Amino acid sequence: MPDTTVTLHVNGVERTLTVPDRTTLADLLRDHLRLTGTRLGCEQGVCGACTVLLDELPVRACLTLAASCQGKEVRTVEGLDGPDADALRAAFSREGALQCGFCTAGMLITGHHLVRARTVLSRDELCQALAGNLCRCTGYNGIVRAISSTIGEGVKSDVHE
Repeated sequence: MPDTTVTLHVNGVERTLTVPDRTTLADLLRDHLRLTGTRLGCEQGVCGACTVLLDELPVRACLTLAASCQGKEVRTVEGLDGPDADALRAAFSREGALQCGFCTAGMLITGHHLVRARTVLSRDELCQALAGNLCRCTGYNGIVRAISSTIGEGVKSDVHE
């Protein structure tokens, strides 16, 4: 299998790597850069555990070929920083949005994207925005509350514990 050299910016650092042509972004991050916060779950783009930001938009790293990321900015959960990311992490902890942790990186990436958009969402809209990220442990209520509270006024919670 032929190799491809790709240069991309990962969490603000320029990286140039030579990888087999069919290497996914998830495999590049995990196997070549040891950024293991990006999880591999279904490897079919369904579970959202591998979600990263590619030029500030959430993408499934398991479906994205590394070669297609030439010159792009990739942000993983390890690279989330700043007040929005800090507030989101604190809200996840406060609202009980964490259990086994497998989905957490993808949820944080998607949540960070929503928080940065600063769009007030109804509960249904927020749930729809999270529909591509599966969680088997939390029941989503804590995750919805955490993202909602970080956005600000956001979702008026109708969740009852």
